[in-house]
Amino acid sequence: MKFQKIVCVDYTKLEPWALEELQEMSEEKIEVYDDFPNSEEEVLQRIGDADAVFVSWKTEIPEAVIRQCANLKYIGMACSLYDDESANVAVNFARSRGITVTGIRDYGDPGVAEFIVAELIRLFHGLGEHQWKEMPVELTGKKIGIIGFGVTGQLLANCLKPFEPQLFYYSRTRKEELENGIKYLPLQELLQTAEVISLHLPRNTVLLNRAEFDIFGTGKILINTSLGLPFEAPAFKHWIKKEGNFAIFDGDGKKELSAETEGLSRVIASGKSAGWAAETQRRLSKKVLQNAKDFLQ
Repeated sequence: MKFQKIVCVDYTKLEPWALEELQEMSEEKIEVYDDFPNSEEEVLQRIGDADAVFVSWKTEIPEAVIRQCANLKYIGMACSLYDDESANVAVNFARSRGITVTGIRDYGDPGVAEFIVAELIRLFHGLGEHQWKEMPVELTGKKIGIIGFGVTGQLLANCLKPFEPQLFYYSRTRKEELENGIKYLPLQELLQTAEVISLHLPRNTVLLNRAEFDIFGTGKILINTSLGLPFEAPAFKHWIKKEGNFAIFDGDGKKELSAETEGLSRVIASGKSAGWAAETQRRLSKKVLQNAKDFLQ
């Protein structure tokens, strides 16, 4: 079984070998775009009469587009798919019309964990522009809270354990089977306890508002590598201006920060995505391709 026509509607970052294998799944020559459409009209034009579409997390495929794609039967997301609310594709609507939507998980986590550990060490020891305390400090004994305890949160905890910090986590559902050297705390208690919090939440999830930042207090460090801002932007801006507070963002985590906020003192923002490396691209390509194969079989 094959698709009739495949379109990679934007720059999915699929490796060349994966695109070659996609061609083997298509009766017609596949269309591959290496940029991003600027409007819904352009998305529609690119999809055309395709029955299979592959898309990165950057391009929206909303109901209005899906409604006009009569031939569409498969959407392969070359990005994480947690739920309809956090997806850039109208997943539930597509499925209600008989269109299969697949996404991937757990492909960029090692790079994210490496980034967080590296940036914390730089800040703790003053190896970059900033130093957290007057004297350099170690990870040992520090109270670190992980908010969102999926694969990335668990991997981060395991990377930190050899340094012997005090580790805490909060998630929507408690995961007692994973509490080996890390303690579950309700959100407000975690914010009161932790000196550092690292946020690992789905896109469009806002968990921290003014009240939560007030509980977190001063002399603290916030790390965000989530897609988007899992906090209210004005509340964060108020918090980061308080003496002794620092924030660390990778390229994905800072995308929705205003230029003014990113430029504030003690905001450490990388221009690169922590979750992107050669290994990430390979894992992404394999998982996206396997989803398509499973559908056809």
